[in-house]
Amino acid sequence: MLKKHLIPLTVILGLLVMANVFAYKLPTKVENLKKDNYTNITKETEEPVFSIAQLEFAEETLPVGDTRITQKMKRTLASFSYGNLQTNRLHLKAAEWFPIVEPILAAYGIPNDFKYLPLVESGLRGGVSPKGAAGYWQFMPSTARMYGLKVNKRVDERYNLRKSTIAAAKYIKELYGVFDSWTLVAAAYNVGDGHMRKQINRQGQDNYFKMKLNRETGAYVYKLISMKEILENPSRNGYKNQKALIAYKQVEDVSATTVE
Repeated sequence: MLKKHLIPLTVILGLLVMANVFAYKLPTKVENLKKDNYTNITKETEEPVFSIAQLEFAEETLPVGDTRITQKMKRTLASFSYGNLQTNRLHLKAAEWFPIVEPILAAYGIPNDFKYLPLVESGLRGGVSPKGAAGYWQFMPSTARMYGLKVNKRVDERYNLRKSTIAAAKYIKELYGVFDSWTLVAAAYNVGDGHMRKQINRQGQDNYFKMKLNRETGAYVYKLISMKEILENPSRNGYKNQKALIAYKQVEDVSATTVE
């Protein structure tokens, strides 16, 4: 009689054990499935690995394999990060200035990357330099007059964005005729064409990145590249202000204006 009751009881216990085993394993399979899906999504949506070799100015790239240049570029780029600059202000200035600057540069055959020059020249510091350079493109009074700007006690056209950009485009185009390199042009804009020619002749070197220049000029193109990078790729540089970013992105939709 006892054996008769033990057989069904054994079967029932066996079924309970099997149920517990399957109940335990099922969530594990589901969790693994979720984990696999998450991994795939992450791999598909994450940005490509960023390399310093991708950075360039006016299609002139940094020399590959030079540790000194790479480290200098990384340090400069880090100094232009979201936490170290008033990035919100720079995005808003870009949104305001670029629709005027871009078509003028294009009309004179100047690479679009030179639009970042006034942001580095006057967007970061503003005001008048100790030597007297002023305005959007930080012209010295004598240079400004040479390229058609009025600078006197009543009028200072260095502060007229359209007129000063036309003057800058003329000057930059002239510099390119001398140096035949846009990075050297940018450096010469900073330090002066006479000094730049002297350094090229003295060093027997015409690659900006490999030249030994004063601290400001030696960092100038690196700053331009960093400004370009943080404005063109804000998300990978820690930029978070969506309002200013939207304003900057709208620059792309502005119709080209007629150059006067």
